[in-house]
Amino acid sequence: MRAEPQAFDRVLSSMCTEPHPEAREAAERFLATNPGDPATYPAVAELEERAVALLGEVTGLADPAGYVATGGTESNIQAVRLARNRSVTHVPNVVAPESVHFSFHKAADVLGVELRLVPTGEDHRVDLAAVHESVDDETCAVVGVAGTTEYGRVDPIPALADVAADNDALLHVDAAWGGFVLPFTDHDWSFADAPVDTMTVDPHKMGQAAIPSGGLLARDGDLLDALAVETPYLESPRQATLAGTRSGAGVASAAAAMEALWPDGYRETYERARADAEWLAGALTERGYDVVDPVLPLVAADVPGPLFDALRDAGWRVSRTGAGELRVVCMPHVTREMLERFVADVDRLSGR
Repeated sequence: MRAEPQAFDRVLSSMCTEPHPEAREAAERFLATNPGDPATYPAVAELEERAVALLGEVTGLADPAGYVATGGTESNIQAVRLARNRSVTHVPNVVAPESVHFSFHKAADVLGVELRLVPTGEDHRVDLAAVHESVDDETCAVVGVAGTTEYGRVDPIPALADVAADNDALLHVDAAWGGFVLPFTDHDWSFADAPVDTMTVDPHKMGQAAIPSGGLLARDGDLLDALAVETPYLESPRQATLAGTRSGAGVASAAAAMEALWPDGYRETYERARADAEWLAGALTERGYDVVDPVLPLVAADVPGPLFDALRDAGWRVSRTGAGELRVVCMPHVTREMLERFVADVDRLSGR
């Protein structure tokens, strides 16, 4: 039986989207090449260098080091691994807000690192006082989020950088989703705004590359030495990535998407998504639902459980925050017409 992929016309809570046409075509062309062996496959290795350079432009880093990962989970695990490997303690810990992606729980489990979660405030950003209380001599990394997955919030990255520096820890910023919209805002989040050591930023989210196209960046290439292992049977002598063999599809797709869209295309996408998020937040507020003010193009609203279930039964692919709110992410495939149909179903299914 020939299976068909999921249509995107009712997908409202995913942080993945349809790839840009040039990104799709590039992924198909480089599907069988392996950037994990760059000496054997120099063409895709050059594309990876280009992709990393473009990610540096997006995130405010003139001379970036890094690679195209499978996604935010791999990049976050690698950032924790890097910090652990550079640490001199035998009992390292990582201090992060409770809003961090669940990949940090995986990282702590796999790497044997203590994950110290600190609360967020009423604005859904990390509580700085709690961060200060949680760090100690065994802290190897402090984590900030630039575009949280539940509320689209941006932690105070420069202040977190100060905490990390005062405690000889690395600062990692998870901008997996937010990285391709934040350049068009006035938030302080990037390598240019603070002494960030490592960053996660995913082209296959708002960057419109094909899956899998994640990104791990480091301010200094020497940081990646903490990840490198020898690879004696390959043409390339060392490897800092987590995966060995990787598909060139993600690398080529990331480079193609950014070549096509950075910066003007991404700016237009952000402005449209921002306007759509504000429209949806207003529409739900008018109907009496409590809505978390959207800072980035993500809307969270407290709708009754039966209505949420009815929306899912009607075919809308929606999810909840940890606190139970309806969560809508205005990705590039989400149009105003989709949102109007969604709100019409909200009215119909709530008996308005």
